[in-house]
Amino acid sequence: MIARREFLFLMLALSSICQGGILTPSALAQNRLLPAPAADSFSIVVIPDTQSYHPVDGELTNPIFSDHVSWIVKNREKQHIVFASHVGDIVDKNIDAQWTVAQQCMDQLHGVLPYGISVGNHDMTKSGDSTLFQKYFPAKRFAECDWYGGCYTPKTHSGAVSGDNANSFQLFSSSGVDFLFLHLECNAPDDVLAWADEVLQVHADRCAIITTHMCLGPLHHPMSNRDYTDAPKGRMQWTKIHEERGNTAEEMWNKCFRKHANLFMVCCGDQSRSHSLHEVAQGDHGNQVHQLLCDYSTGWLRQYRFHPTENRVEAWTFHPANEVLCEGTKHVPDVAGHQFEFEFPSAAPGRP
Repeated sequence: MIARREFLFLMLALSSICQGGILTPSALAQNRLLPAPAADSFSIVVIPDTQSYHPVDGELTNPIFSDHVSWIVKNREKQHIVFASHVGDIVDKNIDAQWTVAQQCMDQLHGVLPYGISVGNHDMTKSGDSTLFQKYFPAKRFAECDWYGGCYTPKTHSGAVSGDNANSFQLFSSSGVDFLFLHLECNAPDDVLAWADEVLQVHADRCAIITTHMCLGPLHHPMSNRDYTDAPKGRMQWTKIHEERGNTAEEMWNKCFRKHANLFMVCCGDQSRSHSLHEVAQGDHGNQVHQLLCDYSTGWLRQYRFHPTENRVEAWTFHPANEVLCEGTKHVPDVAGHQFEFEFPSAAPGRP
């Protein structure tokens, strides 16, 4: 078990071995590893964008994606992992060859633990057609999974847009805490948000977490490459998908997310030139909502370790190949941007 004081000490120790904010080989040699979990803790693993597809000996591969899911499966019991969430941009190019590899990777999780997938902008067309995602990850894939809650079915247009598991929810419990996990597509339109409202209301007695591809990043549409790294960041006010029907992250917050007292976390990706961000927003009912971006594209994996008896959550970012902790990156050189903790309110819905 790692206590709060030990956690903070480790953060200081990690920071002290970074020279000038740049991660050095000597720092890695310090062998700062992902610590063992406490007996009464449990973890949710968030898989960042998995767009690194490469041909090897004539076959398409994605070693980063494969390593992520392999680590989750191998360490499910050791790390008390109860759920895995993919933030979207599952593929880089929306083509069958990449979807086949993605399906093979996610198949490692199937039947092992509950999981959900958000559809990113690379996973569909600009108009929101997610036909290939639906081909490889349809609702029927989860028909026998008792934790699968269901998905949105469009009533006014073709299911190629927003249909068949492109927006889904999962229900699971751990250590007496009941969770609702919603996975919403990038720039979810109003009809999807209306469905999400209903799901959140029906399960208002559960602690809710949402993964949607775009949330934190440059506030306004970047006009230059430097804007992706240097412009002000926060809840994004621009879209990539669904044309005029698409909602920005700010609109998704105002139209849906802020209204629900049970919402606790929003996970996202999309911004590989931000790597990691953590902002706290306050919902209409006074609940704190932790908005959490992770998109590394270089192998780092994010684990949220819940300590219900201590009313806190630890965020650990590490490499699955050796469990070395991330001590800084080009865009986020401070270790505190990758290893941090936040409160898990004792009065949160879903808690005993």
